[in-house]
Amino acid sequence: MFLENTVNHKEQFGWIEVICGSMFSGKTEELIRRLKRAQFAKQKVEIFKPAIDIRYDDEMVVSHDANEIRSTPVPAAANIRILADTCDVVGIDEAQFFDDEIVSVCNDLANKGIRVIVAGLDMDFKGNPFGPMPALMATAEYVTKVHAVCTRTGNLAQFSYRKSSKDDLVLLGETEEYEPLSRAAYYKATLKEKVREIEVKDPKEVSKNSNTQNE
Repeated sequence: MFLENTVNHKEQFGWIEVICGSMFSGKTEELIRRLKRAQFAKQKVEIFKPAIDIRYDDEMVVSHDANEIRSTPVPAAANIRILADTCDVVGIDEAQFFDDEIVSVCNDLANKGIRVIVAGLDMDFKGNPFGPMPALMATAEYVTKVHAVCTRTGNLAQFSYRKSSKDDLVLLGETEEYEPLSRAAYYKATLKEKVREIEVKDPKEVSKNSNTQNE
């Protein structure tokens, strides 16, 4: 569990906090909570998000529960380094969509005494580590993994299952495109997909395998 760190004013270094998990797990909700606490404490806070993320609003960072906080959309990680130089706290949402430079940007800001809070998907829809997130998690002082609830089993979910057949790595969407699944549900869903692909390519092969299993 993450416990918010107290500031040691003799130590002129900041730190990195990473909030990760699947879609619908509350990552952005937790990011907004921490940032609003910092704003309430009258700290200078700046929030950034990828310019491509316009699902809810062009400028606001918005959670699935409709909580929001004003942000600055940027096309690349390098922009954050320039715009956040005089902040006390920097928030970054949807970090998986940034280029790999986001890792050095976060470390540079932390080394200047800034508290950096990053939220993002740790895995893509194929279940692979997503973009710069593994490196951010490795270099962060604090990592919080949050979970959604599996729509099929009711267990904890850590996979973002894509319901459509689109194969683009970056595909912004909500419940019409994705659902959170547990390991067991994700495995069964992807297994069914493979069977359907084989059926389309070679129906005889599927029939032969089925007969073999029944013998």
